Amino acid sequence: MRGKSTPLRLIRLLILDVDGVLTDGRLRYGAGGEIEKVFHVRDGYGIKAVQALGIIVAVVSGRSSEAVAQRCSELGIDELHQGVNDKSVSLQALLARHGLEPAQCACVGDDLPDLPLLRAVGLGVAVRDAHPGACAAAHRRTRLPGGAGAVREVCDWLLAAHERRPKHRRRAQ
Repeated sequence: MRGKSTPLRLIRLLILDVDGVLTDGRLRYGAGGEIEKVFHVRDGYGIKAVQALGIIVAVVSGRSSEAVAQRCSELGIDELHQGVNDKSVSLQALLARHGLEPAQCACVGDDLPDLPLLRAVGLGVAVRDAHPGACAAAHRRTRLPGGAGAVREVCDWLLAAHERRPKHRRRAQ
């Protein structure tokens, strides 16, 4: 684990890997190719909740999958980047498109292809069962493994931080 991260209440973009983060990392194939990916329903609820706060959710994956496209569509995730060889390129595009700084971003990853993101963002998170290299690059680690509610755990951190944010009061005029 590395040093201090951006305060959770300042996060405006949440970037998620797929295999090993939104899923348990297992790939199931049949004669016609990939036949199944399993997503945790609580992760979906957490994603919708942080979106309601105005946090942009992006999915950046090295693989391409119709199941991922369908799940992202169901969740209203417009920022879907699949078949990405260099995830830092996707990060730069996301930052430019949304006018954000890396410190305003969180990333949840589990393996070596996620290192450029985990190192560049204000809050790098490794799932419980992540590769040791991803754990070393992250600021925090979830209690839950990928595909078993780890994304919901991160969303809950963000939700709690926003609930504690001071409310702006109008002055009497």
